Amino acid sequence: MRRVRWCSVDHHRWRTPRRASMVMNDAKERIMAIRWWHGVSAVLLLAAAPAQAVEPVEGVDGLVATSSPYSPGETMDRFEAAAEAAELNVFARIDHAEGAAGIGEELAATELLVFGNPEGGTPFMQCAQTVGIDLPLKALVWQDDEGEVWLGYNDPHYLAERHGGEDCPAAQAIAEALPQLVAGALDQ
Repeated sequence: MRRVRWCSVDHHRWRTPRRASMVMNDAKERIMAIRWWHGVSAVLLLAAAPAQAVEPVEGVDGLVATSSPYSPGETMDRFEAAAEAAELNVFARIDHAEGAAGIGEELAATELLVFGNPEGGTPFMQCAQTVGIDLPLKALVWQDDEGEVWLGYNDPHYLAERHGGEDCPAAQAIAEALPQLVAGALDQ
């Protein structure tokens, strides 16, 4: 691709000739449309699964969770696989218990998964840009004192309210998709 150089008094910039950038924008738009359809198909597949009942966690504002019949590690493995199957990006998996063991402390099984995609996060941040502090989404798997395993996440409605985006359609879409993702992970 040919580059055209232009100069201003303060700095130098490179830009693509108008014609080439129009072609590139058309290709970008096609790619974005394909990604959008992949996202829609993933949401439709998730919608076909029955929703897992998620309940607010007592004493923790905005956190919702459901119990898991699987071990903590298997629960997180299954949730991570469900996120990847839904074409969500998995950015990190953090084992807090392993971190505690690294400093000679004990912590019950506690793992965090950071996941999401720009197709969901960008519209959410367009409603309330400060929600970016809470994105990408996070899922937490932990084992409580009674040995019960839980899978939880921040309620998107709570996040929208926290950041002044109560009427955000993106928050509603995410709030509808997450229980489906949990249901797919836990086969319930």
